Amino acid sequence: MKRFSILCILLASVCTMQAKVTMAPIFADNMVLQQQSDAALWGSADPGSKVVITPSWTKTKTVTKAGEDGKWFARVSTPVAGGPYEITISDGEKLTLKNVLVGEVWICSGQSNMEMPMKGFWGQPVDGSTDLILGAKKSTQIRSCNLKREKSLTVQDECPATWYEHTPEGVAEASATAYFFAKRLYETLDIPVGIINVSWGGTPIEGWMNPELLKKEFGGELDLSHFDTGIWPKYDWQAPGVLYNGMLHSVIPYTAKGFIWYQGCNNRDRFEQYKRLQTAFVKMLRSEWGNEDMPFYFTQIAPYAYENPDSPISGYMMWAQAQTVDLIPHSGMACIHDAGELACIHPANKKVVGDRLAFLALMNDYGFDNIDAKTPVPVAIEYRDGGALLTFDAGRMGLSPISVELDGFELAGEDKVFYPAKGIVLWNNCNQVWVHDCPQVEKPVAVRYGIRNWSEATLFNCYGIPASPFRSDDW
Repeated sequence: MKRFSILCILLASVCTMQAKVTMAPIFADNMVLQQQSDAALWGSADPGSKVVITPSWTKTKTVTKAGEDGKWFARVSTPVAGGPYEITISDGEKLTLKNVLVGEVWICSGQSNMEMPMKGFWGQPVDGSTDLILGAKKSTQIRSCNLKREKSLTVQDECPATWYEHTPEGVAEASATAYFFAKRLYETLDIPVGIINVSWGGTPIEGWMNPELLKKEFGGELDLSHFDTGIWPKYDWQAPGVLYNGMLHSVIPYTAKGFIWYQGCNNRDRFEQYKRLQTAFVKMLRSEWGNEDMPFYFTQIAPYAYENPDSPISGYMMWAQAQTVDLIPHSGMACIHDAGELACIHPANKKVVGDRLAFLALMNDYGFDNIDAKTPVPVAIEYRDGGALLTFDAGRMGLSPISVELDGFELAGEDKVFYPAKGIVLWNNCNQVWVHDCPQVEKPVAVRYGIRNWSEATLFNCYGIPASPFRSDDW
């Protein structure tokens, strides 16, 4: 009889454990929800049970039901930015999320230059991090969330995640690029900002894409055999689709304002393919988030020596990235041609990256249209008198510096050999650059700027945004 009673108690305990409502790991204390939205919430409970969600900002309760698999999903209307709040979720037992803010949420993803935390990598610092880490105050309403590195051959609904307050520990662990982005938004908008960091160093863009999409659109170009055989390739974290499965899928469809992206180094030798991959990637994001207008802002890779500083491969990639802006509606590119390091692939100046991504968001999504955040790109070329006249889309104030001979330009004739040339911004039309002073080329047919692994920026707009490296040829 005694054994039977103990067995009943154990069974009751198991049933209670099964019935306890839970949230997906992305939902936790200290999180930020997107303001004035129908914010998605999801988790698990006892199959068929009623789940009641009660936010402290309203008396209205949201009721949903767990399916046969125990999973539940709901959308909760959020107020204007503010907090902190609490959210109670109950299926008979209560779970309370505390210290929740409502504001602007951005998903931040990519490879190592997005992953790089404010505390830096081994032997590779982040400029200004010491003051910001030591000076971090909880009262600053910036929150950051890091997902654990996870790869998988099958789609995973959950990935471990940690939300941090704005404390020295939290700032140290935050993605540096994402933190500077959030800091600029917070200081300009004066409302809470949340950043969700989903990144892994040394990964190609196809690692973050839905395997079904890859099979359909890139099956003849990418090795997807690991999904059929179940055998991991040698560089398993770089395999197509496995980071979507292990990490990104678990965040979908966490309600967010937009997406910032810093990736490209691992695809730079496939620059033409990258234009199609990035276009398909953004289309996938918007489809799975259910938002066709979701802003997408990305960082152009920075100059770096790689195997040979004079190789043109990175320059080709930079120009390919710049071309995707025209292929992807509601997108923008942060050019950091002036912020690379010859001997380090992880430049220390992450503030300029975060700021320029934020400038794009502030200009396009928050009404600050009194700046020119777009990188200048050439839109017309005329060859004459032994030179090339370039007309740029450079914003209302044009290019700079004017009337100064600039390095980094090259001209080529019909022999397809490029030689160094000088560029000069015309004082009477600051949207134009005259490329000249190239005695080896009498009749130019092609022009380039910054097409090297390592090159230095010389041309900017009047708000300090560097012009993108570009090429007129396709040789």
